[in-house]
Amino acid sequence: MKPVLSLLQFTSVLPLGKTLDFDLFARHSWIFPIAGYVIALLVAVPVFFITDTTLAAAVAVAGVILLSGAHHFDGLLDLGDGLMAQGDREKRRCALADRYVGAGGITAGFVVTLLLFAGLHAATSLISTLIIGEVAAKFSMAFLTAYGTPFKEGMHSYLHQFAKPYFPFLSLLLCIPLVLLPVSPFHLAVAAIVMILCPMGLLIVSERLFGGVNGDVVGAANEITRALVIVALALA
Repeated sequence: MKPVLSLLQFTSVLPLGKTLDFDLFARHSWIFPIAGYVIALLVAVPVFFITDTTLAAAVAVAGVILLSGAHHFDGLLDLGDGLMAQGDREKRRCALADRYVGAGGITAGFVVTLLLFAGLHAATSLISTLIIGEVAAKFSMAFLTAYGTPFKEGMHSYLHQFAKPYFPFLSLLLCIPLVLLPVSPFHLAVAAIVMILCPMGLLIVSERLFGGVNGDVVGAANEITRALVIVALALA
């Protein structure tokens, strides 16, 4: 349980007592999806009692962002600035690392949040969709942690040094319990495809524009993958 507790201390603001050694999680980064289950289920509790779909979707969006301490959302804002920056890799990296949020970051945050809210609002089963989206988001982080070559020293490079090429396959196994949800196999297949394509696309874009991956890109993958998986489920 210690690696799981270390994971939850890293991915959430849950009061889990004394801070554990981060290495406990770093050596087992394939367990990322477990955090997805925990966060989604905790957010699902208040959402379950809200009958208005618009308000329920809004509470769900606020819940997943706030429960994670907006940690990954911050990565999305930074990635937005990096993508919008003009110039060579070095200038894009500087924009990515700049602590100030520019127009690119604001746009990225607004667009992804809007898609997330719209997808949840249109979902046939909001809670099931929320759980699938959050678990898929954490798989995306495990994928990039293993395969994203770091371009600088930081949290991502530290996790990456412990990650093994087979870690994402173990993460995929942790997604299997999603079949127990009242969702059709077709919808689960759609979610799985988007869940894999999102981090793959981000990996390609990041390597081309930044020369690799950092913690901001991994955090952004969480937000983008969650939103796109939920939108895909709504459209399907």
